[in-house]
Amino acid sequence: MSTDPRAISLPEAQSMVDEWIKTIGVRYFSELTNMAILTEEVGELARIMARKYGDQSFKKSDQAYDMADEMADILWVLICLANQTGVDLNQAFLNNVNKKTKRDQNRHQNNPKLK
Repeated sequence: MSTDPRAISLPEAQSMVDEWIKTIGVRYFSELTNMAILTEEVGELARIMARKYGDQSFKKSDQAYDMADEMADILWVLICLANQTGVDLNQAFLNNVNKKTKRDQNRHQNNPKLK
């Protein structure tokens, strides 16, 4: 598995995770376990965000956390869930952008809170 800094597509990411799981990780955790892990990882990111951008101060134990790594952990587990449930994240993302574009065509431009 390469660690070069090239950009990868969502299908490549899904394939890379699947290959890693099958060769190094033995098998996927159950979907329910992965959902719990995803929640845990989001909580770890929230902890960093609350301290870096919010009103909480860092504790000594928080210094080991790395925001980029926590985001990557979230992406990893989300990809695992997508692989397990047969979701093509590339297509799902494109569909989601289209949905948001149609739904929110003028919504944000007309929001006085955003001006």
